Amino acid sequence: MALLPSSAGAKLTSNSPTLTLFRNPALLFLHGFSSSTSPDPPPAADPSLDSSTSRPLRGEHGKAPASLDETICKMMFKRPWTTRLQNSIRFLVPAFEPPLVHAVLRRAGDRDANRALRFFRWVEKMGFRHDPQTYAEIISVLTQASMLNHARCILLEDMPKRVVLRDENMFGALISAYGRAGIPQEAVKLFRRLPEFGVDRTVLSYDALLKAILRRGRVLMAKRVFNSMIREGVPPAISTYNILIWGFCLSVKMETAKRFFSEMKEKGFSHDVVTYNTLLNGWVRAKKMDEAQKVFDEMLSAGLVPNSVTYNLMIKGHVSCGNVDDGIQLFEDMRAKELRATERTYAALMPGLCDDTGRAGAALKVFEEMAERRMTPKDKSIFFRLMTSLCGAGELDGAMKVHRSMHRFRVPLDSKHYGILLENLCNGGKFELALEILDELLEKGILQGLESVPIEASAYNPVIEYLCCHGQTSKAETFFRQLMKRGVDDKTAFNHLICGHAREGQPEPAFEVLKIMKRRGVESGADAYQLLVDSFLKKGEPADAKTVLDSMVEEGHRPSSALFRSVMAALFDDGRVQTASRVMKMMIEKGVMEENMDMGQKILEALLMRGHIGEAIGRINLMIMNSINPDLDSLVASLCKNEQPVAALKLVDFTLERDYDISFSSYDSLLDALYVADKVLPAYSILCKIKAKGGVVSDEGCQKVIKNLNCEGHTKQADILSRIISGSRSAEQKRGRRMPV
Repeated sequence: MALLPSSAGAKLTSNSPTLTLFRNPALLFLHGFSSSTSPDPPPAADPSLDSSTSRPLRGEHGKAPASLDETICKMMFKRPWTTRLQNSIRFLVPAFEPPLVHAVLRRAGDRDANRALRFFRWVEKMGFRHDPQTYAEIISVLTQASMLNHARCILLEDMPKRVVLRDENMFGALISAYGRAGIPQEAVKLFRRLPEFGVDRTVLSYDALLKAILRRGRVLMAKRVFNSMIREGVPPAISTYNILIWGFCLSVKMETAKRFFSEMKEKGFSHDVVTYNTLLNGWVRAKKMDEAQKVFDEMLSAGLVPNSVTYNLMIKGHVSCGNVDDGIQLFEDMRAKELRATERTYAALMPGLCDDTGRAGAALKVFEEMAERRMTPKDKSIFFRLMTSLCGAGELDGAMKVHRSMHRFRVPLDSKHYGILLENLCNGGKFELALEILDELLEKGILQGLESVPIEASAYNPVIEYLCCHGQTSKAETFFRQLMKRGVDDKTAFNHLICGHAREGQPEPAFEVLKIMKRRGVESGADAYQLLVDSFLKKGEPADAKTVLDSMVEEGHRPSSALFRSVMAALFDDGRVQTASRVMKMMIEKGVMEENMDMGQKILEALLMRGHIGEAIGRINLMIMNSINPDLDSLVASLCKNEQPVAALKLVDFTLERDYDISFSSYDSLLDALYVADKVLPAYSILCKIKAKGGVVSDEGCQKVIKNLNCEGHTKQADILSRIISGSRSAEQKRGRRMPV
C-alpha cells in the first residue's frame, strides 16, 4: 500500500517521519487505525529513493505504475466510505491540488456518481477550495447520472454561497439533463432565469433548450423559442439547425424539417454529413425511401462522403420497407468503400435476412461475421428471428451453431429460444440433439423463472413422446412437471407419461399422473388406461388394476370385453371374489358379460360357497333381467355336492319366487342334500313351495321327507305334505321344463 505521492511533488528525506513509517510496517499498520485527521505534510523525499531501484511489490512485475487518481478511485470503490478510508486517502495525499481532484471526479463519475459526490464534499471539508472547473466536473457527473436535484443545489445554492463564477456551460448541462429526464418544463424555467443569474444566453443554452423540448415533441414551442432567439439577436449555428431538423424528424414533421434544411443554405450554412444524416433519419422513420434516396443522392452530389451512419440509416430504411435486396447492396457498397460495419449496421440488416427463409444462409454468414468481431446488436430478438429462419429453412445445424454461439454475445436464452429448437429438431428427426437441448434447459432452470413463458405444445410433446417410448419416462415427467408449474395442462403429454410408465413396468407413478389429470380436469385417453391396467396386472396387483378400470369407466371410456375379463379373472385368481363380482356387475351393465359366462359361473359359485348368497342372487337376477341365462342347475348341483344345502335352498327358493327355470333333478338333489344334512323342516318348506308351483319331485324324495317329519314328531307337517302330494297326483301333471313367467 506504500505508494509515494510523487505526482503531488512531495519529497521525502531519510530523517522524515513519513519515511520512518514506510520503513517500519508496524508503524504503518498503526497509522491506518489512527483517528488523526490532519497529519503533517511529509518533507521532501531523498533523491536516492529512486523507484527504478526499489524492489517491486508482488504481482507488479511488468505493470505500469498506477496514477494517483486511479489509486484513490480503487480505494474508494473497494472499501466502504468510512473515516478509516478517508484517513488512508489523506495519508496518501496530504494536500490536494486541483488537477488531481478533477481527475478523481472524472474517473469516479464514470463508475458511481454518488462516490464522486462524496469525494467532492469531503475534499472541501479537508480545506480544498473548489474552483469553477471542479464545479463543472461534478455538475457534468451528476447530470449524466440523472442526479438532477444534487446538480441543481450545487449550481443554484452552493456556488453563489462560495462566490464561484458560473458559466453557461454548467446551466446548459442541467438544461440538457432535464430534457433527457423528460421534464422540459424545468428546462424552460431554468433557461428563463439565466439573466437573473448573470449569465448571457447564447447559442449554447438555446441549443440545449431546443433539444430538451423537442425530445418531448413540443414542436410549436420549439418554433417560438427559435423565433425568440432570432429576436434577441442570437445568431443560430449549424448545430441549432441540426437540432431543429432532428427534433422535427423525431415528430415526423418532415415538411417543417425540409424548410429548416433549406433555410440553412439561405443563411449561408453549408450542410455537413450530420445534417444530411439527420434529415435522412427522418425520412427513414416516415418510411418514405424515395425521399430518403433523394437526400442520399444530393449528399453525394454535394461532394460529401457518406459515413457508416448514413449507410446504416439507408439499410434500415430499405429493410423495414421490404427492400431487402437494396439493403444488401448498400451493405456490399460499405465493404467496397472500406467503411467498417457497426452494431447498428448489423441490427439494420439482420431483420431483413432473418425474416426470409430463402436468405437464411446469408443471415448465418453475417452472424458468423458478427461473432468473429464480437458485435452484439441492442435488439436481441434478432438472434431468435435468425434461429427461426434457419429452422424454417431446414438448416438445423446452422441453428445449433447459432445457439452454441449465444454465450459469446451474452444474450440471455429464454424458453421461446429453446422451444423453437426442440420443435424443429424433433420434426427433423434429430432427437439426440433435442435431448441435449432439453438437458441444458433443465440444468439452467429456465422454466422455473417467474418471467418464463411456457413452451408450445408442438415443441414439448414430440420430446416427451420420444422419451416415453425409449425408457426415459421419468426424465419426461421431470420436464413436464416444470411446464405444469407454468400452467400447462396438456392431455397428450399426460397420456404419453401414463403410457410410458406403464410400458416400463412402473404403474405407480403412472397412477399418480392419472390422479393429477383428474384433479385438473384433464381428459385422459382410453389407450393410456388400458396400458395402465395391463401394467398393474403384470405386476400382480389386480386391486389397483380394478381402481384404474373404475376410473376409466367414470371418464366415459368403454373398456373392451377382454380388458374386463382380464381384470375379473385376475381378481378371482387372487381370491378377491367379491371385487371380481363388482367387475362382473359392470360387465353385465356394459353388455359384455354373455361371452364371459364361463368366468361368471365360477364367480357365482364362489360367492355362494363363501356365504355371499345375497350378492350372488342379486348378480343372477341382474343377469336374467339383461337376458343372460346363468346355469342355475349346475349351481344347485355344485352346492349340493359340496355340502352347502342352505345356499342351495336359498337359490332354489329364489328361483321359485321368480318362476325362473330350473330342472326337476335339481329339486331332488336339493331334497337329498337337506335329508343328509338332517334339515327336515327346510326340506318340508321348500317341497311345499315346489308343489305349489307345480314342480315335480320323485316319490322317493317326498316319502323320505314325510318319514323324517313323523320320526321327529312333526306329524302335522307330515300330514299336510301327504295331502299335498295326494292332491298333486290326482291333478294333471305336466312333465318337463317350465318357461319363466
